[in-house]
Amino acid sequence: MESLTLVIQCLSLLLILFSTTSLSETPHKIPSLTPLYDSILRRRDSSSSATQLLLPPDFTTYYYDQTLDHFNYRPQSYATIKQRYIVNSKYWGGAQSNSPIFAWLGAEAPIDYDPIGIGFLTDNAARFKALLVYIEHRYYGESIPFGNMEEALRNETIRGYFNSAQALADYAQVLLYIKNSYSAQDSPIIVVGGSYGGMLASWFRLKYPHIALGALASSAPILYFDNITPQNGYYSIVTKDFREISESCYQTIKRSWSIIDTIASQSNGLSILSRKFNLCQDLTSSGELKGYLSSIYTEAAQYDAPPKYPVAEVCSGIDGAPIGADILDRIHAGVVSRKGNQSCYGLYTDIGISGWSWQTCSELVIPIGRGNGDTMFYPAPFDLQRYSQGCINLFHVPPRPHWITTYYGGHDIKLALSKFGSNIIFSNGLRDPYSSGGVLENISDTILAIYTRNGSHCLDLQGERETDPDWLTEQRKTEVEIIQRWITNYYADLQALKK
Repeated sequence: MESLTLVIQCLSLLLILFSTTSLSETPHKIPSLTPLYDSILRRRDSSSSATQLLLPPDFTTYYYDQTLDHFNYRPQSYATIKQRYIVNSKYWGGAQSNSPIFAWLGAEAPIDYDPIGIGFLTDNAARFKALLVYIEHRYYGESIPFGNMEEALRNETIRGYFNSAQALADYAQVLLYIKNSYSAQDSPIIVVGGSYGGMLASWFRLKYPHIALGALASSAPILYFDNITPQNGYYSIVTKDFREISESCYQTIKRSWSIIDTIASQSNGLSILSRKFNLCQDLTSSGELKGYLSSIYTEAAQYDAPPKYPVAEVCSGIDGAPIGADILDRIHAGVVSRKGNQSCYGLYTDIGISGWSWQTCSELVIPIGRGNGDTMFYPAPFDLQRYSQGCINLFHVPPRPHWITTYYGGHDIKLALSKFGSNIIFSNGLRDPYSSGGVLENISDTILAIYTRNGSHCLDLQGERETDPDWLTEQRKTEVEIIQRWITNYYADLQALKK
């Protein structure tokens, strides 16, 4: 269940933005930022009974009357929406002892499963005597204004209030409200987020330092904007992950793309490929199959966590195919090894225009692409002009590719933040492709980079298990010790101030 939750928030970036099918061959695919892989699976199967999860009684759901527009004073700006948040006060030491508040900043998914999936918070709540708060991002889950997502995105005026700055202001409002409600004005707040939520956590600490004492930003690719990070950074790490596991597996995948195109070009080639990969529906283009396989490989790398280690699963199937199997038979064996034996295999279908589509078409322009021969994938360079046209076709407005770095920074980040910011942990696992856009060096004594060589996307946020490797246990321990130091120093400063 834990992996299920973290995967929803970290796989959102794997969604395809512009085509009628999420499997078409296009350079405009942005891998999901969902922190929990299981969340991605839920998103693909919204009818699953798992979506009906009931939270344990320790968690209570509330709704805050949130301001629609925090940054204008027109009459419409004063409209309100219901914003969902969830509280667990089981471990809280109370306002009299100024016990801390740990706030999970929801990202591009409902928060239904976050209280269960983000085990880092519940595992450490007793130690810190912390109040746990989980706040849903506006326009997701039950926090969508004036109806469902489709209606909100169709309304150009309402859609304009859907951005990260408004979301941060939402979190500020809710957290101040909670402080007042619990008479906890002197309780320090630590904000926590994963992937896009990790970006939000780090930006919140920078924008609202009077509200948040510190931030834990897990797998937050805040440097994957405005060409700070090479376009092929993501796919280069996927390639490295596979090649480190098996050179023959890597070579098989690399050689497969041209073979797929060659067969597809034949008169009955798509039917041959559909049968060879035992697909539930016939292919209409080679791009569908290539996109499907690419998603399997990128997800395996992004969420390459113990105990299953998905990259090894795929490669064991490819390398363990029967003697005499051709390259595509080996590729299919890798699919079966990862997904299990099924009567047929369905391509990932388009989930329609989503909130994440809008966010990446407005401000969150992450230029992920790859060239010819620089990774194990077929070429798919990021083309801003084509990307922009796709956004115009969907929403009738072009994206603002430089706005994130204008508003939050990113260029020369060490120079900018070494004397300005404080109390941020940027945690990463270097097997996570998004770590290529993460902060991997300490910026100052209090803005710290904590990473593991074998870690994957948001792995440190999952709950502790007996089978956890030592390096993962040590990473979490380091993060907890840093947060404890922030809080201890805060209490000392508070006491000195009151004297």
